[in-house]
Amino acid sequence: MTEIGDICEPARARRSGGRQARVALRAAPLAEDIRPVRGGLPGGQYKPLTEAGVQQIHAAALDALEQIGLSQASPSGVKLLTEAGAIQGDDGRIRFPRALVEDMLAKAARDITLHARDPKHDLHLTGTNVHYGTAGAAVHIVDPVTLDYRDSTAQDLYDAARLVDNLDNIHFYQRTMVCRDVPDNKDMDLNTLYGCLAGTTKHVGTSFSDPSHVADCFEMLYMVAGGEEKWLKRPFVSNSNCFVVPPMKFAEESCITMEDCIRRGMPMLLLSAGQAGATSPAPIALTIVQAVAECLAGVVYVNAIRPGAPAIFGTWPFVSDLRTGAMSGGSAEQALLTAGCAQMHRYYDLPGGAASGISDSKLPDMQAGWEQGITNALAGLAGLNMCYEAVGMHASLLGFCLESLVLGDDLLGQAMRLVRGIDVTPDSTSLDAMKEVCLGGPGHYLGSDQTLKLMQTEYIYPNVGNRMSPKEWNEAGKPLLLDTAIARKNSILARAGCRVDPEIDRAIRARFNICFK
Repeated sequence: MTEIGDICEPARARRSGGRQARVALRAAPLAEDIRPVRGGLPGGQYKPLTEAGVQQIHAAALDALEQIGLSQASPSGVKLLTEAGAIQGDDGRIRFPRALVEDMLAKAARDITLHARDPKHDLHLTGTNVHYGTAGAAVHIVDPVTLDYRDSTAQDLYDAARLVDNLDNIHFYQRTMVCRDVPDNKDMDLNTLYGCLAGTTKHVGTSFSDPSHVADCFEMLYMVAGGEEKWLKRPFVSNSNCFVVPPMKFAEESCITMEDCIRRGMPMLLLSAGQAGATSPAPIALTIVQAVAECLAGVVYVNAIRPGAPAIFGTWPFVSDLRTGAMSGGSAEQALLTAGCAQMHRYYDLPGGAASGISDSKLPDMQAGWEQGITNALAGLAGLNMCYEAVGMHASLLGFCLESLVLGDDLLGQAMRLVRGIDVTPDSTSLDAMKEVCLGGPGHYLGSDQTLKLMQTEYIYPNVGNRMSPKEWNEAGKPLLLDTAIARKNSILARAGCRVDPEIDRAIRARFNICFK
């Protein structure tokens, strides 16, 4: 874990304090295989659906595809899908026979790896392996000190990527915000992609606002990768693709983009993002049915383009507050939806992703803490492979907060510790340590060999969370959590540079209109 430095100067005068906060520090980084938490730990302990419920949702999704189908397929999509065995009705809707869905499920890629530019950050999406990361299209940046919301910029997106690169418990960086200072849509897509790549060597997810932008974005990818061949060997960017517009309609331009990206070797996030009570049904179970049906249509589509192409089953339904129709991404219902979707991913044995960690709160406050904690913990315990939007998102995805990334790193460390569970082994249940302490020993375990051996590998310690006694806290000047998060954020950004080779960076900036420093 990264150490934190001195507490920053207080955000407000009343927070003044003179001493450095006491934090748990490691003398040296732990080896990957003995870290208490790390990306890819298996979850799956929590199952909100019974086995009968899973079967019922699966059957209903197949019925929906066969009886209702999806509308508004592009001409290329109609050709691909009907040649694969789908049926276009007189009403123009594409319907999917059960046998076709089952055949394409058999061809679908499993146990895939989402590559990173640095192989140590590769994401192995197999079984119930859990990874937490970012996502979203926030249009505002949240300032937790002034309490202001302002337009998000390309620099903000780059800074967020640099933070993620230095936060151990955030395992990938998918585009977090809209570069609202870049008015041209093509320039915005290029700045979004390069802001992610320049900031981190972890796996990156991005999207394209128009199919015509894909070619230039791939030119940039080849420059960063060192050529098309190297890109194809280790594709380190995935396309977050809203290929459907719920309920049960294809998004024509997104599908054209998907076809192009798959042919160029880019992994695909098949993203179905209905909102319960609005663009998907109000019952939680039926919202899962619709999301599963839409993503199964995506599986057919992807494998009609290229059998076995890597794709993530992105059932990503959201919740409405039915009193107002507003999104409530931090709700208990959202946590249940996401966990239920994870269970369906496991039923199909497909790599899966969904939303977790969204806060409806406008600031990184107590509400944000409970919303992010509950939804992320349940997603991890359900064995969700890719937990998107896990940190940083506020105001139901409208706002993004850099300080929340830092706070979220601690939160996700705790969530991953829950996912890891309790290690029951002959050593961990041996009575030797108890005998040594109780039978003529000191009567406590504080200095025992077992305690010293396990204190770094069995336990995880917060980087910004405060565990001082009230006396110590008072003596340290009563540091507040936000002040410590600001200090860590500033410390990381002060030392985090561009993660692209300087010569390639110069070439990219000469070729494209890059709007951040």
